[in-house]
Amino acid sequence: MQGELLSSAQCDAAGVTRGQRSRLVASGVWQRPTKGVVDVDPLMQHLPNGIDRRRRRAAWLGLLAYGPEAVAVGQCALVLHGVAGLPMQVTPEIALPRGRSVRARDGMRVRYADPVELLRYGPRNIAALVPALVQALPDMPRRNAVAVLDDVLHRRLLSDEALAGIEARLVGRRGAVRVRSWIRLADRLAESPLETFARMECVDAGIPPDALQVEIRDARGVFVARGDMGWRLPSGRWLIVEVDGHEFHEAPAALLRDRSRQNAMLATGQVDLIRVTAHDIGRPGTVAALVRAALIRAPSGAEPVDARAKRPKTVHVDQLVRGRRVGSAEPPRGSARRGQTEGAVSGRAADPP
Repeated sequence: MQGELLSSAQCDAAGVTRGQRSRLVASGVWQRPTKGVVDVDPLMQHLPNGIDRRRRRAAWLGLLAYGPEAVAVGQCALVLHGVAGLPMQVTPEIALPRGRSVRARDGMRVRYADPVELLRYGPRNIAALVPALVQALPDMPRRNAVAVLDDVLHRRLLSDEALAGIEARLVGRRGAVRVRSWIRLADRLAESPLETFARMECVDAGIPPDALQVEIRDARGVFVARGDMGWRLPSGRWLIVEVDGHEFHEAPAALLRDRSRQNAMLATGQVDLIRVTAHDIGRPGTVAALVRAALIRAPSGAEPVDARAKRPKTVHVDQLVRGRRVGSAEPPRGSARRGQTEGAVSGRAADPP
């Protein structure tokens, strides 16, 4: 719960003396991140899910270092609220009652602010969600701020009225104008931070998606699957981007479900599919370049796809020579069938050579 951190008072209560703590720290079994706090399992933050552990550790470090009166605020409060989309590195941040004077240390941030709405979190207090967002959003990169808003809206932790209240509370604060523009980018249909990051990249590239969580149906109108982001193509088809991330899609069962769902979408013949991963999103410009290339390649829509599939295939002389049918008016045996089959496999009618 506390990110493998214990205060000196908690150690004393558990019967671990100061001398024992010092020896454990000296031997490297424990670490002392700041005065009065020990890390009893330093290796845990380096495990595959170590990012979440490091965020939780940062949130608890300030609370334990500054005592029972300390309140987790800003990004640290959001960590303890379970909000997704926060930056990878979170600075320990607490608020203390006015009149108490202490010095910030070891990279931690101390606020002296008027009281805000509080929630009880175990034995400690944390800022309620709305004031925590007001404190945290101006200090975040844009894509993280939008991802955080997407998450709290999607999980219905924040109503539209509360979102409007955040805008009102931001008035007069540093960065308020910038943050209000970010709020307008939030979308409660986004289901993960990686989806938000991919969407923001496309927005910045001038190719925002037409819809999120696009419902794909077969020729009979039966629901087949839902795609993360979609662009409506001139031909009436959908270009769908599916985002696979470590947090949501790496388990074998989830991978199998994703594969089945994506195959089902392709089988409708109404979808072009791009699949991106956290690695792709981590390389700026990659997702937008894939989407732009697919949009450029898409048929113009001047002629329906079904009509193009039925149109006779034009055969050129150089093809006939390669097919050893020089002098014949017919194409090489099976060539038209191969073209139709390739079109069916790719999910679109074969283009004329």
